[in-house]
Amino acid sequence: MSFVGKLRRIPLSSPRARHLSVFVLGLAVASTSPAQTTPESVEKLLTEPIQSTDVTAYQLQRYLMKRIPKLPSASNPGEFKMWQEKVRRHMLDDIAFHGWPREWVDSVPHFEQVDTIETGNGYRLRKLRYEIVPGFTGTAILYEPGKVEGRAPAIIDVPGHEHRGTAAEYEQKRSINFAKRGIFALAMNWPGFGELEMDNNAHDYGAHLDLVGANALGFFYLAMRRGLDYLASLPEVDPKRLGVSGLSGGGWQTIVLSALDERVAVAAEVAGFGSLESNLTHPIDTDEIEENPTDFTKDEDYTYLVALRAPRPTLLIHNAEDTCCFRADLVKPYIYDQMKPFFALLGSPDALAWHENRDPGTHNYQVDNRQQAYRFFTEHFHLPVTPNEIPSDDEIRTSKELAVGVPENNLTIVSIARKLAAAIKRAPVPTGDASASWVRAQREQLKSVVRYHPVTVERAWRLWNTKRLGIQTISYRFDFSNGLSATGLWLAAISTPANAAATITLNDKGRRAAADAVSDRVNRGEQVLALETLFNGTTIPQEPDPADWEMLAATTGDRPQGLEVAQLLAVSNWLSRTSSEAAVRLETDGLRTQIVALAAAAIEPGRFSAVQSLETISSLGDLLQKPVPFRSAPELFCLDLYKYFDLDSLAAMAAENGVQQ
Repeated sequence: MSFVGKLRRIPLSSPRARHLSVFVLGLAVASTSPAQTTPESVEKLLTEPIQSTDVTAYQLQRYLMKRIPKLPSASNPGEFKMWQEKVRRHMLDDIAFHGWPREWVDSVPHFEQVDTIETGNGYRLRKLRYEIVPGFTGTAILYEPGKVEGRAPAIIDVPGHEHRGTAAEYEQKRSINFAKRGIFALAMNWPGFGELEMDNNAHDYGAHLDLVGANALGFFYLAMRRGLDYLASLPEVDPKRLGVSGLSGGGWQTIVLSALDERVAVAAEVAGFGSLESNLTHPIDTDEIEENPTDFTKDEDYTYLVALRAPRPTLLIHNAEDTCCFRADLVKPYIYDQMKPFFALLGSPDALAWHENRDPGTHNYQVDNRQQAYRFFTEHFHLPVTPNEIPSDDEIRTSKELAVGVPENNLTIVSIARKLAAAIKRAPVPTGDASASWVRAQREQLKSVVRYHPVTVERAWRLWNTKRLGIQTISYRFDFSNGLSATGLWLAAISTPANAAATITLNDKGRRAAADAVSDRVNRGEQVLALETLFNGTTIPQEPDPADWEMLAATTGDRPQGLEVAQLLAVSNWLSRTSSEAAVRLETDGLRTQIVALAAAAIEPGRFSAVQSLETISSLGDLLQKPVPFRSAPELFCLDLYKYFDLDSLAAMAAENGVQQ
């Protein structure tokens, strides 16, 4: 096997790259093959549809639905409590805090008061800064009741995916109303929103944390847990009467924090989560990194979070015709009806409550939903039950008035990833006698990291063909042994023998963008397969953004990169058999297909006769230095990939037989 490396770092637009293309084309003209193509003529062939997104989505949905965990049996209270503790510890220690420095996880909260605003309306505002992880400062507003006798209950008001953060009108009204009822309310800005809405803080960049070995869930969990730590430390607050509530992303924070931290006595979630089954039928419902954390539903369903709440009072509020996600009728059977027996088992059948909002019935935490929360919290905090909202329209403040301010050198999610990456230490690639054992160990580690599971081509369906101007094509759908599929267009000159050399092309933009490479190889007298693996080109489960499905694959325990690697190796094996070639040549264009190809070659070094890559990166660290958005290359952000590997080690594995790249 040999690697063609000279083109790897040359931009296609550069004069040198154009020169090389002309040189290759010149070779093709001199070929003895009678068929001659141009990129323009090939492009027309490559644009013919093969498989619709609906078919891919159905296959992937069926594949992932097999992963839905079964609920525990509810027969013995003692055994059920043991199950709760086991699941809680697993979700925190093995998933959320995977890869996070233990001193960060266990550190005590550090909150700094910046300013106080006396409102004259029975409560005051305290502006707070706090450390989420070293170097990353968050902001919050504490709504403090004016008069407190003894110790008072306290609530975290989490705003979720709200552009205005804690300054949103409905957020302010909720916190004001809690304070006027004698409840401390801590409104926390979420990273990426409000005052923390800045470059490189978008939640998609949580994938960069995964890449360097720290599950993104850990950061988002610590961001909200700090507030609970702070409230529990206040001498005026009753640590046995702590609560949390929020809408949408705030609803997600509510159910996750309140399920995994037993200090949360009362919770009121609004339109923040569903079940894995509802997520798989409506993947757009969970289109944020933190809502589909890597491995989060590998062994558990989101419904488990409600089961972990038993027997603590829990209110689930969902909207009848939600314009965003988690409509009431679509999630209620899973997150409420199935959960009632667990609360009954632990002696609190009425502690789990449900409310369907119909006014306005859309995605909201407006007055009807807020009044449900006021009633629920005052009842279970053992306060006078006061459901009606106290008018506060003239007490709403602007974002500027509520601004706390963050340090100029405040870290971002991306710079946290860079900080963690800087601490990574890998042993150098060995040489000599030690290299063989190193390669074997590294290969097994790589298979584990990308969750590689071999598949076979069970059927290569011939869907269409053409034969004109000396060129023949066959379009294929490759059905694999795991129920998923890939698509590709096979091309060759009509006169090309069946045992001619074979090349597989992969392009980040799909086979339609591979015309240059395909034309070149056909003109050389080769047979070419323009392949699109799952999640690429037109073999995607959703338009225009398939990343929701890639996150669903990762949260249920797979890795998109591993699925693509398995498909590439299976198709290359099929092409080797059909073309009588022991190994096929592989050509990629773009950083996504570069890494998939390199991982495949590292896992099976004898599978490819040569690998050539264009428009590449030189290190996985490049994804951090000039941050590549997650949705432009989802499969690259594989948990632990950069922690254990970089391109040099992958190339060394691929070149096991002594071939230099």
